Amino acid sequence: MFNIGFAELILVLLIAFLVVGPKDLPKVARWLGRLVKKIRQMIREVKEELGWDELENDTRDMRRDIDQTVKEADVTKDLREASRDFQKSVNEAKKAAQKKD
Repeated sequence: MFNIGFAELILVLLIAFLVVGPKDLPKVARWLGRLVKKIRQMIREVKEELGWDELENDTRDMRRDIDQTVKEADVTKDLREASRDFQKSVNEAKKAAQKKD
């Protein structure tokens, strides 16, 4: 979530240990945990009330549909086959012309 590595986490815990002290550190950790939980719950409620979840899901579905349409509309495979067939026809015409000479 915060993209914090192990070394950074140890450093933060060491600083918290020095600032708060070993006696009050569990209390502070519980308080921070509750605070983060309340903030996440508030964000979830705001998203639900404003309809952002539905908008996000609709946007994701629309993106998936657009990607599928782009894949279906891709003509590179057909162009490669047509190019291959054309090249084969040209080579056959060259061979036929050489046989006539």
